[in-house]
Amino acid sequence: MPNIIEVNNLHKSYGKLKAVDGISFDVKRGEIFGIVGPNGAGKTTTIECIEGLRNFDRGEISVLNLNLIKDRIDLRNRVGMQLQESSLPARLKVWEIIDLYASFYNKSINQKGLLEKFGLVEKKNNYFSKLSGGQKQRLFIILALLNDPDVIFLDEITTGLDPQARRAMWEIMLGIKNSGKTILLTTHFMEEAEYLCDRVAIIDNGHIIALDTTENLIKNLNGYVQISFLVKEDFDIKILESLNGITNTKITDNKVIIHGDGKNILLDVVNRLSESKIDFTNLNMKQPNLEDVFLELTGHEMRD
Repeated sequence: MPNIIEVNNLHKSYGKLKAVDGISFDVKRGEIFGIVGPNGAGKTTTIECIEGLRNFDRGEISVLNLNLIKDRIDLRNRVGMQLQESSLPARLKVWEIIDLYASFYNKSINQKGLLEKFGLVEKKNNYFSKLSGGQKQRLFIILALLNDPDVIFLDEITTGLDPQARRAMWEIMLGIKNSGKTILLTTHFMEEAEYLCDRVAIIDNGHIIALDTTENLIKNLNGYVQISFLVKEDFDIKILESLNGITNTKITDNKVIIHGDGKNILLDVVNRLSESKIDFTNLNMKQPNLEDVFLELTGHEMRD
């Protein structure tokens, strides 16, 4: 499967801060590729460099085998993008916005069809300021699709949406992929990346710390589990930290969360609590997810 995007040894600094520090990856035709990590990790800087919106210090970027500088006009007509922070004039109507953006391109697809597909037909005469958060995000995706692009860039597309609207947006993105488009997205929601992405690059502090399918990344944890329980009194977490297989512990208020691996870890935890005469309730064990991968790789939880 050919590469649609290639990024090689990308660097970008703001003064002494290395926002992007030697990132390399490729995106294949027809996949959803996610740049995943906490806020401040370098996701938006990376995608804005690839979009040609931000100059970078050094490295190489190719999109659709085109150069970001020399072929920028061709690229403008073949890519679509939704920015992390987007705003439009409050007193423009939905149909006016779509009509304006369509005029920027050499070609545009059926506008009515897009309004129907994204459930905004009844809102076409509404002012932008009267749209809900989810409706605004759907409008931004319509604008990104107007030129029938080969590649779509989506930067934190579901930030600020309620859970129901976020789920609806996920289905929209899968529908776009199924129409044959390639999507490069950024997100700090690990559940979102796990649901949508064929492959992900997990980044932290400007570095890629893992790159693979979400399935393989989770499988590589080899028996990694999370155990949680509630305690009714002051609890010294150190009594569990010495157990074999424990990799991370946390206590908030009266809730204890333990991460580790090994087939006997749950039994070992329960035995240690009993030996220490610790009363506990709501014992729970869950299988790992992408957020656990991040925790295991970095030693800290995702930052908001």
